[in-house]
Amino acid sequence: MEAALSSSDVLSLSAPGASLFRVNPMSDRLGDQLRFMQSSLNVRAYRQQVLAANIANADTPNFKARDLDFKTAMAQVLANGKGGSLPLATTARGHQEGVKADPLKSQLKYRNEEQGAVDGNTVNMDVERSEFAENSVQYQASVTFINGLLRTMQQAIQDR
Repeated sequence: MEAALSSSDVLSLSAPGASLFRVNPMSDRLGDQLRFMQSSLNVRAYRQQVLAANIANADTPNFKARDLDFKTAMAQVLANGKGGSLPLATTARGHQEGVKADPLKSQLKYRNEEQGAVDGNTVNMDVERSEFAENSVQYQASVTFINGLLRTMQQAIQDR
C-alpha cells in the first residue's frame, strides 16, 4: 500500500539541485546525534592520549603535566562544525600549504601543581591514573550508548 504524498513532500524537479528523494527529518536527527557522539569519542580519545603522555613522562625532568577540559573542548568542536581549523590563505604562487593544526591542541592546559618535585616535573601519578580511569569509563559509556542507538535503529528497521 502506497502512502499519499502531500504537496509539501513533492519537490519541484525544475528547481536547480532538486532531488527525487525527500530528506527524512528523522535521519537528519539521527545523523546529528551520531556526529555529536563521534565528536565526543574523538575528544575523549585525544584526552586519553594526553593523559597517557603525562603518565609516560612521570620521570622526565621538567615535564609539565597537561590536561584537556572536556566540556570546553566539546564546545569548541561543536562551534567549529567538524572541529577543523580555518585554512591558510595562499596569495602567491610560491606559498606552501600550511600544516593543519590539531584544533584540540589549543585547548590543552597545564595542570596546577599540587606538590612540586625537585626535578621540576608536575606529574602526580595518583591524579593521572584517576583521570585516565575516569576518561576510560566515560569513553566506554559513550561507545555503549552508540551501540544501543544503532541496535535500536536496526531493530526498528527489521520490525518494519
